[in-house]
Amino acid sequence: MESFIIEGGHPLSGTITPQGAKNEALEVICASLLTSDEVRISNVPDILDVNNLIKLLTDIGVKVNRIGKNEYSFKAREINLDYLESEEFIRKCSSLRGSVLMIGPLLSRFGKAVVAKPGGDKIGRRRLDTHFLGFKHLGARFSHNDERGTFEIDGSNLKGCYMLLDEASVTGTANIIMAAVLTKGTTTIYNAACEPYIQQLCHLLNRMGARISGIASNLLTIVGVENLHGARHTILPDMIEVGSFIGMAAMVGKGIRIKNVSVRNLGIIPNAFRRLGVKVNVENDDLVIPHMEHYEIESFIDGSIMTLADAPWPGLTPDLLSVLLVVATQARGSVLFHQKMFESRLFFVDKLIDMGAQIILCDPHRAVVVGHDHKIRLRAGRMTSPDIRAGIALLIAALSANGTSRIDNIAQIDRGYEDIEARLNALGANIKRI
Repeated sequence: MESFIIEGGHPLSGTITPQGAKNEALEVICASLLTSDEVRISNVPDILDVNNLIKLLTDIGVKVNRIGKNEYSFKAREINLDYLESEEFIRKCSSLRGSVLMIGPLLSRFGKAVVAKPGGDKIGRRRLDTHFLGFKHLGARFSHNDERGTFEIDGSNLKGCYMLLDEASVTGTANIIMAAVLTKGTTTIYNAACEPYIQQLCHLLNRMGARISGIASNLLTIVGVENLHGARHTILPDMIEVGSFIGMAAMVGKGIRIKNVSVRNLGIIPNAFRRLGVKVNVENDDLVIPHMEHYEIESFIDGSIMTLADAPWPGLTPDLLSVLLVVATQARGSVLFHQKMFESRLFFVDKLIDMGAQIILCDPHRAVVVGHDHKIRLRAGRMTSPDIRAGIALLIAALSANGTSRIDNIAQIDRGYEDIEARLNALGANIKRI
């Protein structure tokens, strides 16, 4: 198991460019299963989750060609359908949450799929009900194999329909869209997720010959077509990584420029940091975070304590609450964080409390942070990364801490952040991988 050794207190300065978006990459790579033609994708992040998905596609017969750094072509002409039912395939799927996005394309094009419980972050329940209910609306039939612990799905008679999703699940929406594009008839999805990465998936599918309208809204209409063809696609910058870099710049930055962030696709993320008093300046398509001796948390207009809560897009993404919480530990003032979507994601604050942060964990969903205003530095410590986003939050805390920290289980960070220690060391950090 690899770990990071972080010597805190080194100021960061310079320019950094975000990687391609992890969540979009998982979606559009799986979309390549919908055609036998070549799909070429650029700005693919070199991270563990994406690389494991690419290996899984190779295993099932997709011809993958790495054209250059962060650029691949995928050709799913000869898929080994027997391998999809093998114990080895099921085992690999159970360790990679992104594999769930293969179900929609497999049902749509080949009429069957096998599902094991996917792996991923330990952040509480992440149910697949929305995916399954969407497939059932389309006419899929499910059978459970008790011995193997899998669901076998028959999608040989899918038919377009109207459906109202029980929640605006991003992966659920992506899966249902990919199942519907080759399904006869018209499918209408209400309460669909409308994140930029869902929009990107829809744009790619339309370039491949799909007929999707209502893109960027929560009401999508999909007219099924007989087949799709190849296309090219460029993945957006990762908004979560952009937010992580804003947090680092606020805590330990001496002036950082974040290049080519696709400002129009960041939603309210910059404003969430501004509510904590962080200066986020926009220059063309870059964000510039100047050095700040102090940053002060805003209050609501009526003077009540600031509350930051996650919500489906265009609300604040839950993936950044961990980073915002760490930034608040050195702000001037207090703020309540309300994590509504995952009941275990705030438990990592115990590590921050051990480092000297003033945090009251009210319950699994809410925490109050009383900022130190840089008067008391966090103490170095030994920590374990429980998930991707808590891992990067702990790394930010360690960068600002007094002394040398160690973070174990950094494979969790590697799942979502490309070559993170080298990129931060180039800005002035002192991080060693052991």
